[in-house]
Amino acid sequence: MTSQPQKALGILGLEGGLAPGQLPPPRPGSVFNPATFDFPIIIETVEGAWADRVIPGDSALEPAYIAAARRLIERGAVAISGDCGFSIRHQAAVAASVKVPVAMSSLLLAPTLLRQIPADAKIAVLTADSTHCGEDLLDVDDPAERARVVIGGIEGGALWQNEMTRPPRPTSVAEIESDVAACVLRLREAHPEIAALLFECTMFPMVTPAIRRITGLPIYDTATLYRMTFAAVA
Repeated sequence: MTSQPQKALGILGLEGGLAPGQLPPPRPGSVFNPATFDFPIIIETVEGAWADRVIPGDSALEPAYIAAARRLIERGAVAISGDCGFSIRHQAAVAASVKVPVAMSSLLLAPTLLRQIPADAKIAVLTADSTHCGEDLLDVDDPAERARVVIGGIEGGALWQNEMTRPPRPTSVAEIESDVAACVLRLREAHPEIAALLFECTMFPMVTPAIRRITGLPIYDTATLYRMTFAAVA
């Protein structure tokens, strides 16, 4: 009897200056570390998708996203997600191009999270660059609901500076945690009614456990999205 190929989650990766097929060094908690999940992941780099193009939004990347998604399907992906929450801009195009579930960004969770917390509470969206994370990326149209979402970013910090170079420079987990913790502190001081955090950046899951311990708040991130998406088809 012929064995069935193992199901895998396909990830549309950013350019990282690596050789074709080469993955970043595995780090604890990284969404690119196979040990982070109890299911296989496969990655296809989106040609030209450097962070300095994806974060501000470059519509010219759409064909490359679609092509990479189709390559993932050919390799056996049963669901597709994105590297970098700002790839949500290509959600509709990629979903229309393949016949498997597509979840390009943890930002897709924002409308759902608003319904998981009290009506007088807020969620905080923490992003790599708040200057490019506008209301159009959140799919929250009701002004009253939109007022319950606060956005903070770590632009200018170590991670942002390193990721905006070509190729990106490595950032230590300690540096990421420092940037994220400082941003969360600022947001909570300004908005004490924050009841949950939503992390946009794919690098943030490496510090999610630490920030969860510091804040005591529920935190949703890219790893959350990957697990949800794969569980739907596993």
